[in-house]
Amino acid sequence: MAFSLNRRRFIETLGVTAAGASSCSWFPQLASAAATDPKRRRSCILLWMGGGPSQTDTFDMKPQHENGGEFKENATSVPGLRFSEHLPGLAKHADQLAVIRSLSTKEGDHGRGTHLMRTGKPPMGAINYPFVGSALGKELAETIDSLPPYVSIGQNTMFGSEAFGPGFLGPKYAPLVVGSAGTSGASLASIVGLENNNSGFAKLQVNSIAPPAGVSKEQMRERLEVWRELEGNFLKNHPAAASHAHRTVYDNTLKMISSDASSAFDLSQEPEALRTAYGKGVFGQGCLLARRLVERQVPFVEVSLNSATSGGVGWDNHSNIFESVKNLSAELDAGWSSLMTDLKDRGLLETTTIVWMGEFGRTPKINGSGGRDHFPQAWSCVLAGGGIAGGQAYGKTSADGLHVEENKVDVSDVLATICSAVGVEPDTENLANTGRPIPIVDGSPISELLS
Repeated sequence: MAFSLNRRRFIETLGVTAAGASSCSWFPQLASAAATDPKRRRSCILLWMGGGPSQTDTFDMKPQHENGGEFKENATSVPGLRFSEHLPGLAKHADQLAVIRSLSTKEGDHGRGTHLMRTGKPPMGAINYPFVGSALGKELAETIDSLPPYVSIGQNTMFGSEAFGPGFLGPKYAPLVVGSAGTSGASLASIVGLENNNSGFAKLQVNSIAPPAGVSKEQMRERLEVWRELEGNFLKNHPAAASHAHRTVYDNTLKMISSDASSAFDLSQEPEALRTAYGKGVFGQGCLLARRLVERQVPFVEVSLNSATSGGVGWDNHSNIFESVKNLSAELDAGWSSLMTDLKDRGLLETTTIVWMGEFGRTPKINGSGGRDHFPQAWSCVLAGGGIAGGQAYGKTSADGLHVEENKVDVSDVLATICSAVGVEPDTENLANTGRPIPIVDGSPISELLS
């Protein structure tokens, strides 16, 4: 978080501009041509459901059991595969979805569960493990890229904050955060506000990529010269790895905001009807931004739907769960299904893997307050798009939803499957802060889920 604040102040001082790119009429045609390039790199979009979504009310319903709750299940485009009635858009894309219904973990605390699901490791020991998105961004990025390898939209680091960062990979692979509620749990909707055009769309932008008023190109050039001289002198006297990492991060930031790549964050370039289809909130507009970013070959993009982006308690429904999940499902369905359609129409779905998951599931048994509590023993996540064999439910839970009956899956195998889907070997090693080589994931890909 300190890095983000320092970078923001620095950019505000420099006043680097990305003006002019948004008016380029040739960019849509260029993007369309790039989408069909056989050498196009793969990308991954993580839809992170902070708080722990209920599998029983979304993708593993139990309508014939008292634990099933109020919702009905509806048929999808795949015979025999059924979802909640409140996910009609995703039901149409079921042939592209692989629902893992047999995920089983051991961490029922928000912070520990978040760390486990995002790094593949429980939070312990001397090693500062990176978020898998940072590791994949590192492997898939190229040095010529103007945009960062990992962008996080609507991030809320109240729980498991270390699991949102690059760990021992260093700040070069830290996320570029678009909107963040920090650690306070404040509502992100109130922080980002609305666009100043009476449209009602959530305002998502990267802070300070536009120059302060009155700063000319010549002033910008002079300020950069001063900074480079000061930074160069500092590096001569402090040649530590951290100093060079600091310089690398600033250089990468300048490369992004001084290029036309920063136009990716200007959602006003999109048709209003398309923006409305995605949903006007932080999550929906975040999904649209994710499409724009992978269109420009950003390797890893995360979009969060949590208490900060949706208001209330998000998915952490210990009471009155059905009304809350109904509303969350509507937001999720609009954003995710529109993303699937949009990617497919642009020829990008085959090279974009989508992951839906949170830190754990919720108890099949409804508690006395009409809610569901934390439940890591038997729950669901979903993989979709590029590299994934869709149209299936993998694994099975018992009739009451309390136990895994077939094909129990560990988090390390889920993360290994994601790595394989985007073309990265899960056992690819990086040097940890302890000097020890560490693989990205210690699991094995699930072959039945890979196309």
